[in-house]
Amino acid sequence: MTSNETPDKEVTVVLGTLKNIAEAVILAAEAGTLKQVLQQIAYVAKQLVHSRYAALGVPSEHGTMKYFEVAGLTPDEVQSIAHPPIGRGLLGVIMNEREILRLEHMQDDPRSAGFPENHPYMDRLLGVPVQAGTQLFGMLYLTDRLDDLPFTENDQWLVESLAGYAALAIAGSRLSEQHSRLTLLEERERVGMELHDGIIQSLYAIGMQLQLLRLAKQEVSDDLVKVTHGIDMVIEDIRHYILNLKVANYEQQTIHACLKDVLVRLHIPETLKVQINAPDRQPPFAPPVVEAVCQIAYEAISNIIRHSQATEAVIDVSEDVKQFQMVVRDNGKGFAEGTTSKRGGLGLQNIAQRARIYGGDVKIESKQGAGTRLTLVLPIGKT
Repeated sequence: MTSNETPDKEVTVVLGTLKNIAEAVILAAEAGTLKQVLQQIAYVAKQLVHSRYAALGVPSEHGTMKYFEVAGLTPDEVQSIAHPPIGRGLLGVIMNEREILRLEHMQDDPRSAGFPENHPYMDRLLGVPVQAGTQLFGMLYLTDRLDDLPFTENDQWLVESLAGYAALAIAGSRLSEQHSRLTLLEERERVGMELHDGIIQSLYAIGMQLQLLRLAKQEVSDDLVKVTHGIDMVIEDIRHYILNLKVANYEQQTIHACLKDVLVRLHIPETLKVQINAPDRQPPFAPPVVEAVCQIAYEAISNIIRHSQATEAVIDVSEDVKQFQMVVRDNGKGFAEGTTSKRGGLGLQNIAQRARIYGGDVKIESKQGAGTRLTLVLPIGKT
């Protein structure tokens, strides 16, 4: 065998490394939801170059962070940071300019925006866009090797290779989630047919029984008890169907998307413009809490439509490590202090009750001629 026929040792090592990276990403892609896939890829990146911290961010359509999953920090450490990354500074450079960054001291770079309060100290940075062709799927960030040495060209090559496989994994996970949404829509169609052909027909039949009993003018106390029980059972069936659909929907949507659905259900008149300022990322709550937030927004906007004569309304949503806040405000006619019960009736009572169930609070401020402002505050971590 000639020397030209002898496998090159370096090529063999490279192929073996790529194979290991591919296998690690394939395993990560099987983690489940997109959020879990991102968490696993961040962990793989951390292990690959022995960094102290790693993160994988996915941008939203608004240029902020829709997802930001980290490896190397405990959940308590993440919660203590003043606010999650929003895509500025060096992270924004990688996201917007698709630039690979390998810096010994990131604070020395004039594009650095610094860290929020309670953020751990980080010095060296290796950042790589996760893309396939011209489509950006995310950004990998690694900081500070465990041996405190600078990141090397080999580290960069490893992370770039990982990013290529990660783009395919993220694309696959997104397709899977889209398929799940389509399945949910199909399920809605099926349930709609069941409601029409089964439960609603049952309600019609019960109604006819009540009519016959009324016309017969007979003693109906026992029969009415049975009929009322039948109605209660049918209503519970409907509630069960709707609750299951809502929970499945809230598990898959961002808070911004959920609030957009609220506006669609309300059929906003052309005379009223409603703006939503909300994070395009998964809410920090379980689905029942998200449902409560959306119902509160529904009641608030419904009151604006019916009572305020407003031309503009805004839903502002913000959150930090301790609390979630939603403000719904309008430029309508407002109302005098002490007349809130007359203006909103049971709607405002329901809003307050929903907030209390999850440890929150609602405040309503209004002046005649100066619009109305509803503020919902919910604790994070206790809901």
